[in-house]
Amino acid sequence: MTARVTFLPDDRSVDVRAGTTLLDASRRARVQVRTRCGGKAACLMCKVIVEDSSGLGPPNQNERLKLGGLQEQGYRLACQAKVTGDVTVTLPEDPLKAAIRKQMERQQEED
Repeated sequence: MTARVTFLPDDRSVDVRAGTTLLDASRRARVQVRTRCGGKAACLMCKVIVEDSSGLGPPNQNERLKLGGLQEQGYRLACQAKVTGDVTVTLPEDPLKAAIRKQMERQQEED
């Protein structure tokens, strides 16, 4: 069985086999998901937002422990979440880019 994974805000989609992790799907779609641990759920950099998780398998114990309360806000770890059906994934804004954008917005308000 194949499923379609769509990555926002890039609006790129890829068809993958059930059981593929979101991290592997992102690589196939050529969407950059940040990670430092190589997919071992150690760095928490690969957090993504999934509003409707019906296209993903349930979080494993490692993912639940790492995410804590973030899971209720729709966060999943791309290295751990496995595709079971069609799903749309939103990549959070890179923290460095977000900080630069906020600083530029403040500077524009002051001008």
